[in-house]
Amino acid sequence: MAFHYPNGRKFLSKPKEIQNRLPKKMSYSNRGKTLEDDLNETNKYYLANGIAVIHKKPTPIQIVNVHYPKRSAAVIKEAYFKQASTTDYNGVYKGRYIDFEAKETRNTSSFPLKNFHEHQVIHMNNVVSQGGIAFVIIRFSLTDDLYLMEAVHLSSFWQRMKEGGRKSISLTEVIENSWKIPLGFQPRIDYIKVIDLLIKEHE
Repeated sequence: MAFHYPNGRKFLSKPKEIQNRLPKKMSYSNRGKTLEDDLNETNKYYLANGIAVIHKKPTPIQIVNVHYPKRSAAVIKEAYFKQASTTDYNGVYKGRYIDFEAKETRNTSSFPLKNFHEHQVIHMNNVVSQGGIAFVIIRFSLTDDLYLMEAVHLSSFWQRMKEGGRKSISLTEVIENSWKIPLGFQPRIDYIKVIDLLIKEHE
């Protein structure tokens, strides 16, 4: 089955021969899991333990070619990833609406703003204006450092870029304008603890 991004470029998975050459043993800090994997596991833990109800939003797909080899079976032959309209995750915690985006980079000194889209920044600002909690979780994958940055700070850096300023957020700026999220075991990324601090700070 062929998938296409909104710009028409085909989505290609890693060839099997490349996958077979990947190291089988990985350290605890680099287990081969993406930020999305870790967050999904964390959200499952929150749900199972009655802590919060937060889910990843499904990626909208437009199907353009379906093959019917049998009357009772359909095979999707071609589809396109639609442009996501908002952010990655949303849900409810202690009666408060939670909405956030999750991004990671291999850069070690800054976080490129090209990882975000303007409609995502606008959406998070709208959530905040309605009393919700909106933020981004940023991961520097080479060091496995994670930060939670509130939407208001991301918005200010985005505006700086639009006015001709730098197109990234320096590591120093990330540290000064974010909360560090410590890594754990269960859950792996306990960002709810940071949200508790945010709620206390804004009360």
